[in-house]
Order: sequence, then structure tokens, then C-alpha cells
Amino acid sequence: MEFLVKEMEHTMVIKTPNDLFVRLLSEINSAEKQITRALPKLARAADDSNLVDAFKEHLEETRGQVERIEQAADTIPDIRVKRIKSYAMESLLEEGQELIEAGEKGPLLDAALIGAAQKVEHFEIAAYGTLCSLAEQLGYTEARDILAETLKEEKSADDKLTKLAKKDVNKKAG
Repeated sequence: MEFLVKEMEHTMVIKTPNDLFVRLLSEINSAEKQITRALPKLARAADDSNLVDAFKEHLEETRGQVERIEQAADTIPDIRVKRIKSYAMESLLEEGQELIEAGEKGPLLDAALIGAAQKVEHFEIAAYGTLCSLAEQLGYTEARDILAETLKEEKSADDKLTKLAKKDVNKKAG
């Protein structure tokens, strides 16, 4: 069985687990780059200072994650990250932008932004979890370890957002 994945310029055929790994790595690369453009907007839209700080801190982490994707690819001979757009991430980020445009700055928008950011984190957790499993299967242990570091950061970011929501933001919004 083979799958066709539309790249920016041509179609990528997925025939092997290695092809799938390259496709998923390329997709998360696109997603992370989109996130680096979205996080400053989220930080500007947020009212709660702890939430603003969380978005700014995650922006720095995300920049490192983009670099890690290239590092992971570099550990594997003949692997190159492709130019594949993550439409799923584009859609999630567009939803966040719509929330910003629909709400007034304040606790209710902060609660909405946390929800939107957690959807992004859950997408990333799923993507990195899949990549780590696939890297393990393919024997790409160095790449797996690099990607596992990012998976850990994504889970931590999700936990931080949950704590912010439960401790303060949701109470103020309610």
C-alpha cells in the first residue's frame, strides 16, 4: 500500500516506514515554524501576566525544537526534511486567531487562548510520540532521543497551561 502526500512542489509517495518518518518529520517541522509565528500573537492577546510569560517561554522552546528537528534528520544518512505544509496546524492556529478577533482582552479570552494552545500541544504530543515510536522501530535511536526531548517539553508545556487554567485563569473567567 502506498500513500500520496502533496508537497509544496510535487507529490511525495509513502511506500516504507522510512518514507512515513520523513513525511511526519517534515510535517512537524512546518507545524513548529507556524507556531513560532503564532506565539507572539498569543502573548500580545493574553492579559494574565503568567500566561504571557508562558507563551514567551514556549516561543524560545519552540525555536529550539525547530533546530532539534534538523538535528534529528542529520543523524540519519540520506534523510532530508521536505517542504510539506502542516494544514492541521494551520487550522488549529487559525482557530486561535479567530478567538483573538472575537473576544475582548481579559480573563475570558485568556481561558479561550489556553484551550486553543492546549489543542496545539496535544497535536504536537501526538506527532512527537508517533515520531519517537517510528524512530525506535527504524533503529534511529539518536533521532528518537532528540525527538523525545521535544516530546517531554511539549508535555511540560501542556501541564503548565493546565495549571494556569485551574489555578487562576478559569476562575477569573467564570
